[in-house]
Amino acid sequence: MYDQIGPEKIVRFYDVKSGLKGYLIIDNTRRGPAKGGVRLRPDVDELEVFRLARAMTFKCAMADLPFGGGKSGIIADPKKLSKKQKKTLLVAYGKAIKHLAPSEYVSAPDMNTAEEEMAWIVEGNGNKKCVTGKPKRLGGIPHELGSTGFGVYHSTLVALKYLRKDVKNITFAVEGFGNVGEFAAKYLCEAGAKLVAVSDSQGVIIDPKGIDFVRLKKVKEKKGSVVAYGKGKVSEPNEILDVQCDVLITAAVKDLIKESDVSRLHFSLIVEGSNIPMSHATEEKLHKKGILFIPDFVANAGGVISSYVEYKGGNVKEMWKLVEQKVVKNTKLILAEKGRCPRCVADAIARKRILGK
Repeated sequence: MYDQIGPEKIVRFYDVKSGLKGYLIIDNTRRGPAKGGVRLRPDVDELEVFRLARAMTFKCAMADLPFGGGKSGIIADPKKLSKKQKKTLLVAYGKAIKHLAPSEYVSAPDMNTAEEEMAWIVEGNGNKKCVTGKPKRLGGIPHELGSTGFGVYHSTLVALKYLRKDVKNITFAVEGFGNVGEFAAKYLCEAGAKLVAVSDSQGVIIDPKGIDFVRLKKVKEKKGSVVAYGKGKVSEPNEILDVQCDVLITAAVKDLIKESDVSRLHFSLIVEGSNIPMSHATEEKLHKKGILFIPDFVANAGGVISSYVEYKGGNVKEMWKLVEQKVVKNTKLILAEKGRCPRCVADAIARKRILGK
């Protein structure tokens, strides 16, 4: 866990009155304050938070932003919390990190937290700079606009061009239909790609004839799950790995793909819209099998790029432009060294920027 990069600080917070408990890991601040969101899950643990913090260190360096890397995890089940209870936790979290944010750490939305939760953190912390992804009324650029999915889309386009595939002639699957997966699917469908499978926590819907994105979005909003789509085959969530199509976009579950899963995969390209969707050893196996993948901290950097624009007082128009520019540039950069594992190339670039050697 420890190396020359970090982590610099491991904070465990616990508050009896609010019920708050969890972790904050500041991995590295050489390039600036540690940047990374706060996720709220019942099973989040210290190792997961560290892995995510390290991914943020590399993501910010790869995007060439003046941020280091960090992450927070609050141990709670959002499905069992009332809005009042959730607010109590987030306000308490804002107070708990007051001595570190925004001087050493700047938080943001992550799993089960969004712009409203960021406003609650500000309420507890007292400083608007302690988070990004805030509501517009607080000077924020909400992540709900889809900056991460937009970046994933552009990374996918670059990778498809590298593979000499036309986006209008490819089929794709999306694991996770939350903010990232939804927007990545939207942009790819608008570009002419055919969506053939989508999953969420309830299951996966598969239809080789194509899934209508607009209809799927309405079904998800109304009924709460993609499995209510009404057409195609419904299976268990993990069976999205068995879908035969050109591209898989990962957008939710950590460690989705295990080493033992590599033999069952039939994709030409995997774009990591989610953080840590597989181990580095699994990625090496993919590379040896001839499946191209774009690492998480390259493909899904749109959110932190948006955060940077907000942090320095920029606007939404500037955000869209910078996300496209940086994600396209960095995806091309890691694919320029043909034959090498993309993760190895990306890691080497990020490490050099972090350590200066």
